[in-house]
Amino acid sequence: MKKALFICLLTLFLFPAYNLSAQVQTTEKKLDYLFESGTNGYNTFRIPAIITTKNGTLLAFAEGRKNTSSDTGDIDLVMKRSDDNGKTWSELILIWDDGDNVCGNPAPVQDTKSGKIFLLSTWNLGSDHEHEIINQTSWDTRRIYLLVSSDDGLTWSEPVEITTTVKLNNWTWYATGPCHGIQLQAGEYKSRLIIPCDHIEAGTGKYFSHIIYSDNNGKTWNLGGTTPQDQVNECTIAELSEGKLMLNMRNYDRTRKTRKVSLSNDGGMTWSNIYSDPLLIEPICQASLLNHPKKKILYFLNPASENSREKMTLRISNDEGKTWAVSKVLYDGPAAYSDITLLSTGELGCFYEAGEKSPYEGIVFKKLSLKEIKY
Repeated sequence: MKKALFICLLTLFLFPAYNLSAQVQTTEKKLDYLFESGTNGYNTFRIPAIITTKNGTLLAFAEGRKNTSSDTGDIDLVMKRSDDNGKTWSELILIWDDGDNVCGNPAPVQDTKSGKIFLLSTWNLGSDHEHEIINQTSWDTRRIYLLVSSDDGLTWSEPVEITTTVKLNNWTWYATGPCHGIQLQAGEYKSRLIIPCDHIEAGTGKYFSHIIYSDNNGKTWNLGGTTPQDQVNECTIAELSEGKLMLNMRNYDRTRKTRKVSLSNDGGMTWSNIYSDPLLIEPICQASLLNHPKKKILYFLNPASENSREKMTLRISNDEGKTWAVSKVLYDGPAAYSDITLLSTGELGCFYEAGEKSPYEGIVFKKLSLKEIKY
């Protein structure tokens, strides 16, 4: 007995590093960060957006928050690229740095005809806070900008302001996305580029979702339709059959903690009355929606909890969002914003904020084979 106890104690003494290493490996395997907060000179990375280009390149965008995790202050637009379906990634690419000001809310979309990638984004002074912009006591307002890449995301144009064509004078706060936009594949408005957005009205303080669009391959952008009801903001969009559109929205109705939905039959120029999706519960947070163009399947990703930002969950619908037959929890711990893309391999790429103690410890990229998800 004494000999056995001696051997046990000797093993613990000689191999403590091995046991610690195994624990770290388990943690790293659990959360595979593409952007990890506290690295590359940034306090926090937030607000994920991702697309797969027609060449099969993955472009993953985020906000790099320089000094704090706050929504205001010195915030840059950053990106990473992958040419091998997410096996390896580039170093951090700085897209837009405007000193101490906010460059954020990345919302990318590609025009498949020209191959150009359009990155819609919002800007405000780093010294102006959201509540000041809403109350119109800020020094400046929220502005909308366009950046363009013609080489598969390797380089980007200087930001060009488009505020006057996509924002009304009585709107205060404004956000593009944050998540990918779409290009319509069918119907009367085929080839239209659309970015989901939101805004707040001056005076009333009401929150609405809306879209902006381009019918000339991204050369100019215009304001589309706004939801007829308020208490919604950050939204994600998908094309359904015959050119119909679905807008899935963050909900501020605290009596019913589920996502809100609105539909359009005219390319996003008008939207139906908002309705709740009772299965898509949320803790008041952003979410992402993706349509598989060949399989006619909708994918939805969000923190599926009524009480806190946790339980990043993928749901699948094969009847255009009427029901959600499949649910898969990707990460059970703290989690928040997300985006989804379809890889050239046919796999699903899920890109979401997560952490062990806080959702904002980093942004994870996770691939899922569609065979893993049973329909």
